[in-house]
Amino acid sequence: MSALLQSRRLILRQWQDRDRAPYAALATDRVVMEFLSSPARPETPDQWIDRQCARFANDGFAYWAVESRDTGQFVGAVGLSRTNYQAHFTPAVGVGWRLCRQYWGFGYASEAAAAALRSGFEDLQLEEIVAVTVPANIKSQQVMRRLGMTYSPADDFDHPRLPEHDPLRRHVLYRLSRQDWLRRT
Repeated sequence: MSALLQSRRLILRQWQDRDRAPYAALATDRVVMEFLSSPARPETPDQWIDRQCARFANDGFAYWAVESRDTGQFVGAVGLSRTNYQAHFTPAVGVGWRLCRQYWGFGYASEAAAAALRSGFEDLQLEEIVAVTVPANIKSQQVMRRLGMTYSPADDFDHPRLPEHDPLRRHVLYRLSRQDWLRRT
């Protein structure tokens, strides 16, 4: 997988030390993180970035740092990751995103995620890529639909790493097969 991906307005690249402060601001923004949880164990923003770097080294893919091609400003993190829990659809590779709030509403999540999907299907030759979120995260579900991902209520699941009473436990699953992606492109 490429260490660098480009779209019309964005660059998806390996993490650099200069990304640590803006990512820390993103990761501590309660609005940005409203629907994201760290069910396995708490980790600092630096630990999260270090884990992405290790995943690139071990798996060949992870979340990229995303920056604006025009300004060079840090936009967020978008990429692919292996699911690290057991569910009816695992093992799987998922696509995900987290963007700084000032970049919401401009189509950056869809644009960067489309580049990540292209890399997953072309470079990694994946047969399917999934995306998960909580039912209340309508904006992410809209991105998933724009990417061509499909939803079935039969795929809804309770996240196995969250306790029964946790309001983020219930998740929806969207899927995109390589075959459907090829038809769309």
